[in-house]
Amino acid sequence: MFRRTFWFTAGAAAGVWATTKVNRKLRQLTPESLAAQAANKAVEAGHRLKDFALDVRDNMAEREAELGDALGLNDPVDAEIGALPAQRRFAAVENTFKTEQPKYLEATEVSRAPHHDPHNNRNEDH
Repeated sequence: MFRRTFWFTAGAAAGVWATTKVNRKLRQLTPESLAAQAANKAVEAGHRLKDFALDVRDNMAEREAELGDALGLNDPVDAEIGALPAQRRFAAVENTFKTEQPKYLEATEVSRAPHHDPHNNRNEDH
């Protein structure tokens, strides 16, 4: 008798447990529940995207400050002079693609340099 009662109780408990588990799963699969889950995921993704954008903005500002310091753009203006720092000068590079003359001519080579006629260029496509 005791053995039958034990197995009856164990079976009833397993049935209740299985029924509860199936009902929970069915409630999770209703359209309303799926819509709520999708909305929650979208909100979480939005928060992660916002945090990423804020991190990018902070790191960008930090990097701009580092570059400004390295290039001397963040140096304070001299109060006595009241002017900005002098501009940096860059070397100009001559475009030698359409000319046959060397880039820099020595004084003795100037007289021997070939004459360049822009209307008679053999390298241009006509």
